[in-house]
Amino acid sequence: MKKTFLFLTIIFSLVVMAACGQSNKDGANGEKSSDKKVLTMATSADFAPFESRNPSGDIEGFDIDLANAIADELGYKLEIKDMKFDGLIGALQAKRVDMVLAGMSATEKRKKNVDFSTEYNRSGEMFITLKDSNIKTVDDLKGKTLGVQLGTIQEEGAKELQKKINFTAKPLDNATTLIQELLTNRIDAAYLDKSVATGYIKEQNLAGFDDPTSSSPGMAIAFPKGSALVKDVNKALDKLEQNGKLQELKDKWLKDQQ
Repeated sequence: MKKTFLFLTIIFSLVVMAACGQSNKDGANGEKSSDKKVLTMATSADFAPFESRNPSGDIEGFDIDLANAIADELGYKLEIKDMKFDGLIGALQAKRVDMVLAGMSATEKRKKNVDFSTEYNRSGEMFITLKDSNIKTVDDLKGKTLGVQLGTIQEEGAKELQKKINFTAKPLDNATTLIQELLTNRIDAAYLDKSVATGYIKEQNLAGFDDPTSSSPGMAIAFPKGSALVKDVNKALDKLEQNGKLQELKDKWLKDQQ
């Protein structure tokens, strides 16, 4: 009898301890930390100052801070996936991610495949050359090799420019590779977003000039077609603009380009 009572006492104590432990894990309000919704964002971390990896390997930049601010506003936990830029639209179409922040311009062509938020930034385009290059205008590209990043608005722009000027376009995976190719004379110029180009010009002591041929659409957040998130994210963007947070992030990351 004593043994039975002792056994039941031990079992009861274990149950109470387990319940207390679970209560502490769930927090004072009883909500489990794992209950927080996850917002999966894809980017291409080779596009400073919008997204790049720091010396520790962490992804940082304007888009990353903006995504975190949006996630906080909407009550999500942000999860970031890094992939090649030309695979971002496909990831949205396959619904492997919820949204894309990657300095992506909201072009009419892309709008056929994905939905976009309201614009959050507008940069324009720029050509980068070595300091001693004789390429000073778009006309000087004749007979030269121009590097562009695969899947970008600059790749589309280069195709349009080729209708007027005879040059070779060399598509490459990312912006970092474009600069490496330029520095080793494997391309004569690189064609990039102006905010990104300005950073490389200062960092690598390069030269450059604005693209006078077009006015690109602004950058926006991309979603799968029909995503219910678009409306909520637009509300969050509007709030971040009204309370000054969006400008704060621009001052932090895009100060030299404003």
